[in-house]
Amino acid sequence: MERREVSNTVSGATVGGHVVQAGTIGSVHFHDREPLPRPRQIRPPRGPFVNREPELAALTRALGRVEEDGLGVVVFTGLGGVGKTELIAKFARDHREHFPGGDLYADLKAYRHHGGVDLPELLAGFLRALGTEPPVVEAERFTAFRTATAERRCLFFLDNVEHAAEVRALIPSGGLVVVASRRRLPALRTDGAEVCRLGPLSATAGAELVRGWVGAARGTDGELAELVGLCGGLPLALNAVGSQLLDRDSLPVGRVVAELRDREGGLAMLEDEESDLGATYDLVYERLSARGRALYHLIGVHPGPFVSAELARAVGVERAERAIAELRDVHLLDEVVDDDEGENRYRAHDVVRLHAYGRTQELPDRGALLAAVVAYYRGRASVADRAMAAKRLRLQDPSGDELPRFPSDTAALEWLYAERANFRAVLESAAEQGWHGEVWRLCESLWLLYHDRKLYQDWIATHRIGIESAQWDNQPAAVVRMRNQLARAYYERKEFRLAAEQLALATEQVPLVADRQVLGVLYETDGLLCLADGRPGDAVERFTLALAENRGDDHGEIVQGYNLAQALIADGRAQEALTVLAGATGQAERTRDVDMLMKLPLVRARAHRALGQLDLALAQAQDCARRAKHRSQYAKEAQAHTLLASLAEERGDEELAERSRARLRELRG
Repeated sequence: MERREVSNTVSGATVGGHVVQAGTIGSVHFHDREPLPRPRQIRPPRGPFVNREPELAALTRALGRVEEDGLGVVVFTGLGGVGKTELIAKFARDHREHFPGGDLYADLKAYRHHGGVDLPELLAGFLRALGTEPPVVEAERFTAFRTATAERRCLFFLDNVEHAAEVRALIPSGGLVVVASRRRLPALRTDGAEVCRLGPLSATAGAELVRGWVGAARGTDGELAELVGLCGGLPLALNAVGSQLLDRDSLPVGRVVAELRDREGGLAMLEDEESDLGATYDLVYERLSARGRALYHLIGVHPGPFVSAELARAVGVERAERAIAELRDVHLLDEVVDDDEGENRYRAHDVVRLHAYGRTQELPDRGALLAAVVAYYRGRASVADRAMAAKRLRLQDPSGDELPRFPSDTAALEWLYAERANFRAVLESAAEQGWHGEVWRLCESLWLLYHDRKLYQDWIATHRIGIESAQWDNQPAAVVRMRNQLARAYYERKEFRLAAEQLALATEQVPLVADRQVLGVLYETDGLLCLADGRPGDAVERFTLALAENRGDDHGEIVQGYNLAQALIADGRAQEALTVLAGATGQAERTRDVDMLMKLPLVRARAHRALGQLDLALAQAQDCARRAKHRSQYAKEAQAHTLLASLAEERGDEELAERSRARLRELRG
């Protein structure tokens, strides 16, 4: 018999269901496959959203990697309350169509026990959400998770991650993984992740956020900008303040700002029931090591914004560098400055400083810690002052000998300048504590910083306090010194009436002062005021008296010779001025007074100009500019280039004049 091949086909239609061939059909039931669940676990965003374009761009780039390679990982690190969760919530809502498999969320803090995360239990939750029963054997859940994510594209949000290994264990076969952490996780870059730091909101963006809550009619732009600043640009802190404004329609924004300016008012913001900001930082603090807490206490007690390893060591923080690394790792500190010595500075976010301040209120040794901070800055300023001008008149005895030396006078000046905000805050805090001897001594050491860098606001504010402290400390010579230094600030601002008032008040103390050099500084400032008033003859008389009071002190004699020469030039006696300058220069060379060797050529240049000797004047002005630039004495360098530009114009040397004008623009910028 011939054998025939038999086959069955279905044609003429597209069949999307079941096809059955049977001779007889009885009770047959067909079941469609259950659709896979599509979890939506990431919460929706809350309220307005501002100023996160770079971070959203990073998420968009990660989404592109998913399109190309099947997998993308992006990590956001930053302070608690900076807005990481809100950022990811907005992205998830706006890009849900790209994740047909759904979005899943896990807060690793909820699975963390005794420092470790129960990853198998976390994966069990993910597997159930994806429609897969988790294996009983915990180790098999990792492979089951990779299988479940192989054929579907999901978005995974891993919140409160602390270690790179936690992320690596939870990487799916495909999809987008977004990580939020309060710790820096640079190691994940080796796994192809893009790691981004989420910073606070700018003043403009923060104000826009608050306007979105309270409306355009409440608060001025200035009030809102200050409000954002006092909240450190943290959305969570702004939310706590915003809830107060929403609860009380009649509450002025300015009143909230005034309350927040006070540290106690700021602490109330941290403790607000509507915000878990305080609890957020409590949790971070509790997990710090003993040395990390010691550094955190320093941040809370220190009145200034910057800390360094040197400061931490000086006040007794053990293994200070390790403590700094620990706080940096959890975003409690950020590196801000490298100075010429290689000593790094770090700054805590304002809300972190506020929380640290609250944590130190009950410390039994809080006063001793603050005293150690003040002593460090007073000693370090004294060391810097002596490095810059070893021979100048000082009322205080040297201090800070146990602290490191500066390698040069320029390094000392740069350090003082970098620490200027700390100095003002420490000085004000010391005055509040009644430590008046520390206050006026610190003011005295800051004279060269303020004079050379023209920091008039700090100069005037600190010396007003310094005068009061010298009076409380019953130190008439210090009162004279502080008033004279304040008079010089007013003189340089051309506020001559105010300068004369301070000089008159200082003169009242003269009968109580035995040190003749202290009286000499009054003659010096009075001579400068005479020059400003167009009375050069009187100025010559005052500087001559100042020179007499400084006999026996090389630096004092050189300074008064420098001043006397300026008065002689103004009085039409330029040749006499050159004679005085020759003596002062020789004395400065013998005593290696580098500060005055920098300044003297400028006055010689003016004397030569007055005598019509332009070539000599140009050479001396260039010498001054070169020396000043080498020593980072920007104010003196600017004076030299101002004279150079004018001299070059007189000679018709436009190229030289333009070079000096260009340098002046750099210096003024």
